[in-house]
Amino acid sequence: MVAITNLRSLGGYRNVHQQVVKDGLIYRSGQLNQLTPAQTQYLASTLGITRIIDMRSADERHQFPDVTWPQVQYQVLDVLAQVMNNDASLQSMVSSTGAVHDRMIQLYEQLALDPTARQSYRRFIQLLLVPNQPLVFHCFAGKDRTGVGAALFLKIMAVSDEQIMTDYLLTNQAREHANQQILATMASQLTPEQQRAVSQALLVDADYLSHYFEVISAHYGTFSNYLQAGLELTTKECQQLRQLYLTR
Repeated sequence: MVAITNLRSLGGYRNVHQQVVKDGLIYRSGQLNQLTPAQTQYLASTLGITRIIDMRSADERHQFPDVTWPQVQYQVLDVLAQVMNNDASLQSMVSSTGAVHDRMIQLYEQLALDPTARQSYRRFIQLLLVPNQPLVFHCFAGKDRTGVGAALFLKIMAVSDEQIMTDYLLTNQAREHANQQILATMASQLTPEQQRAVSQALLVDADYLSHYFEVISAHYGTFSNYLQAGLELTTKECQQLRQLYLTR
């Protein structure tokens, strides 16, 4: 395989009803701005990716535009468009001060409750309601906005919380080399304190995703209520999603 940072399939997980999420249909990754011709060929031909969903901000998209190819549909879902202090971009990781853990906890609250984030995740799930059109979705690092998208999808698939968390935390391994590169490139411009903060901000932490689901429980009671009242997804849409992506 041609390595692409933090690229992986959400297929293969067995849910609580002993059904398996189909492989080869939905992939998560980090941003796709530095793809080599071989990597582009891998996504287009080997994986047969027909759609890219980009969850980044306008600034991020402008600064690091995705590499696309002729047959791929490119769709933007700016999850944090209305959030003033978006701590999910590299720029904010460098410029913001204060406790990283606390800021990330706050970010995950916004990912659960912010109206634009909810609207974006509803649209994300609806975009998945197309049979046999493999897609990749991503943000900057493929860890927070993407991590929540992956967790939502797997939760609707009735995959266990343990497996959802395992998938989420895989990002720390998958991004190890890329994170080291980012820190090495920026080292000369950062104070030691900033380097530590950026290093921490480039990681995911079980606390973050746990908090996301806790916030949902606190505000909506149940996850299914969040899907209906928070994301305004219908029972039919969720059933359709399971029919498309689950197999015995």
